[in-house]
Amino acid sequence: MNRIALGVSTTLASFSAWSDVDYQLTIQDPAHHMANVVVAFPKTKQKHLDVKLPAWRTGRYEILELANGVRHFKATNAKGAPLRFEKVEKSTWRVYLEQPTQVNLQYDVYANQLGKRTRHIDDSHAFIDASGYFMYTDAYRQEPVNVNLTVPQGWNSVSGMDSGKKAHSFVADNYDVLVDSPIETGVNEHHHFEVDGRQYELVIWGKGNYDSNQMVEDLKKLVAQGSAIWSDYPFQRYVFMVHATSGARGATEHLNSTIIQKSRYSFAPRKNYLSFLSTASHEFVHTWNVKAYRPEGLTPYDYINPNYTKLLWISEGSTSYFQNQLLLRAGLMKPKEFFEDLAKRIQRHQHTPGREVMSAAESSFDSWIDHGGDFGRNYSVNIYSEGFLVSWQLDTQLLSQTKLQKSYRDLHDALYQKHRLPKGFTEDDVKEELKLISGQDYTAWWKNYVESPATFDFEKMLALAGLEMGYPKKTKEIADFGIKTKSKEGLEEVIHVERDKTAWIAGLAAGDTLVAIDGMRIKAGDLKKRLKEMKPGQAFLLSFFRRDELMTKKVVAGQGYDKKLEVKTIESPTDQQKAFYKSWLGVDYPAKKEK
Repeated sequence: MNRIALGVSTTLASFSAWSDVDYQLTIQDPAHHMANVVVAFPKTKQKHLDVKLPAWRTGRYEILELANGVRHFKATNAKGAPLRFEKVEKSTWRVYLEQPTQVNLQYDVYANQLGKRTRHIDDSHAFIDASGYFMYTDAYRQEPVNVNLTVPQGWNSVSGMDSGKKAHSFVADNYDVLVDSPIETGVNEHHHFEVDGRQYELVIWGKGNYDSNQMVEDLKKLVAQGSAIWSDYPFQRYVFMVHATSGARGATEHLNSTIIQKSRYSFAPRKNYLSFLSTASHEFVHTWNVKAYRPEGLTPYDYINPNYTKLLWISEGSTSYFQNQLLLRAGLMKPKEFFEDLAKRIQRHQHTPGREVMSAAESSFDSWIDHGGDFGRNYSVNIYSEGFLVSWQLDTQLLSQTKLQKSYRDLHDALYQKHRLPKGFTEDDVKEELKLISGQDYTAWWKNYVESPATFDFEKMLALAGLEMGYPKKTKEIADFGIKTKSKEGLEEVIHVERDKTAWIAGLAAGDTLVAIDGMRIKAGDLKKRLKEMKPGQAFLLSFFRRDELMTKKVVAGQGYDKKLEVKTIESPTDQQKAFYKSWLGVDYPAKKEK
């Protein structure tokens, strides 16, 4: 595969004849986030051509209304004469053709959606996810594409796509490859490295407290771990794109690359850096799980309308489940750090009342309308957290049934080998592969853990691997009444009330602003201090504003703890428990000195 061409300016040129659909993007006003796009579609005999800009992008199951940034749309024929058009749907323009002709489009795009990881332009860079810039038509969706950029002098352009014949140009087999291969162009730091004969790149935009050389060394260790799950790699070249930002954060997987955004000073200390590595691992796992194989409902991508599936918990939850395991195998994460993350997930689940209401399958299907927030946590689960736990339970089930000969990793390799795109896999395919792996029928298991709100026996699951959970020594019981707050104008605003906890029973709600306990004012940051002074079961009067009206409720403090739940190794593990641990995580059971 070709190396990406490095930073010299290009000029707007005539379309090349060696690619069927051509895109040219010109950074025309970077300070104001503006670009101009020109598209050339081949000659068509159709009476009209519907051209579309996606309404959502891959990796984010949410309608984003990307067409809202398009202005000055024009359509012309092969001779440059205007073609009549009208907008027939929020993301679709219909171009009318009186005779066969090539169709050329030109329009401006406002690119200031950094946090959505769709499009962003400023005077230092441009992030180009094709879903936010480049229109397509179903008639030519499968035709080869060519992309040319006109960018400021000194910019460097990088993508998972192959580079074209000119600087700042790229080629792809079709629109689906283009839309899943973002481009990062601008003033950036660029590293190349090789592992097991495959080429990798790390490109970083933005200043921050990162150590790029350390990142390269650690990514080398991470990418070598793919063989722990899958029998081969689906790429020969992979690009890690990193944005060190002033607030935008998150990440998205792509066909042979990922984009990771973190606040510029959140790459250190170690806990923060480990978060970056976990994210990098998560997106790397997606290169197989989603980009090489994914549920039937997600293929092919619709781009305009939602793609529905009840299996997103496998696509996202399983990825979350594997991410830290790869770091552990690579020696990038210590057992204690792995246990801390596991304990955090267990505790979050215990304080998510939605676990009693929604199943993993329902959460998957409803991801497009995921509510989140106070209501979401009380009445829903999400595909990441719930999918992680369902994956863990399934892994322990497979390991136990096969006497440690097979695991959840074997299921994912089977999906990769037998159900690779473009066909996608179904629920029946997953259950059939589980039966082939274990010799057992998983119909009842599926109903209990996927189609119904799941109940997990965490103590049993941990004990199989010689682990236990509980609170540290000297943990004290403290008052707690099940709310979360944030500071607002010097006061404490309630953002979440846990269903059926004491504050919920007393009538507190998200949006209330706390002002006093037993008639004494509380300010931002005071609540935790005041709770430490109380005892579980103690009654008090809580005053708050709601609709600007002062109200007072009697609240009885519930029971909490002053330390977090922890997972740790047991004192005297058996050989069987040590063997289970090794088969589960791929590393030896921690020695006593590591506890």
